[in-house]
Amino acid sequence: MEDRLRAMLSGAHRGTLSTIKRDGHPQLSNVLYVLTDDIIRISTTAKTAKIANMRRDPRVSLLVAPEFWSFVVAEGRAELSPVAQDPHDATVEELVDVYRGASGSEHPDWDEYRRAMVDEGRLVVRIPVDRVYGHI
Repeated sequence: MEDRLRAMLSGAHRGTLSTIKRDGHPQLSNVLYVLTDDIIRISTTAKTAKIANMRRDPRVSLLVAPEFWSFVVAEGRAELSPVAQDPHDATVEELVDVYRGASGSEHPDWDEYRRAMVDEGRLVVRIPVDRVYGHI
């Protein structure tokens, strides 16, 4: 990945995720994300349109545009973690890591956060970046 595009992608943490609806049209969702080792990770709930779309067709694109004329697009195939079942399972551990990476801070009550991840039916979307392009 070109260093300048990777720097823009890794420094933003906010973007627009595009998935493919059943009829072929794009479905767009604003997301918080973290980039680690060329893998984008996103926390979301299992019952969203984007998850249904990714289960059917895992091709996705993430647009990050910190300024109107500067942007980077990362493309890949989404991989979905299991849905969180227990406050201390592997999915919740990864959700904690995503929170720390995307927010840059610690949660004020990790026990509450962990319970909420299970109660909300959250999972992690992982997108290994296959292609990146943009304009800086």
